[in-house]
Amino acid sequence: MEIISIRDNPDYKDLAIQYFQKSWPAVWPIIYEDCITHSITARNFLPQWYLLVHENEIIGCAGLITNDFISRGDLYPWINALFIEEKYRGNAYATLLMERAKSDTKEAGYDYLYLSTEHIGYYEKYGFQYIGQGYHPWGEESRIYEIQL
Repeated sequence: MEIISIRDNPDYKDLAIQYFQKSWPAVWPIIYEDCITHSITARNFLPQWYLLVHENEIIGCAGLITNDFISRGDLYPWINALFIEEKYRGNAYATLLMERAKSDTKEAGYDYLYLSTEHIGYYEKYGFQYIGQGYHPWGEESRIYEIQL
């Protein structure tokens, strides 16, 4: 199992864009294309994009960004777009991506990591704590979780 940072491995940029677009089809495709492309030469630590590879197959992904299109601009960074292929779920592979995001976040000097989701009970198993609701520009709301690093 290997986690590939797109910033550290820019040759994976096009594969990453395609994979994120396929994994999150409800997101306007240009969002991932633009963000991943510009992350490679970003001046700051964020954003970061990761692929999870198992036996030369991409089986998951995640991002680390400044704001997950949510009203709580005072909180960052955010893990987002966490995805594991259905046939690989149940093996705690998402933990690998979460741990990488936590490690990179801490190394960059942040004390907390955040995420927004509708899931209840999943992220709590990994130490995240619910801290309240956040609101999206399209009129929906999500649960906000944090973890102290």
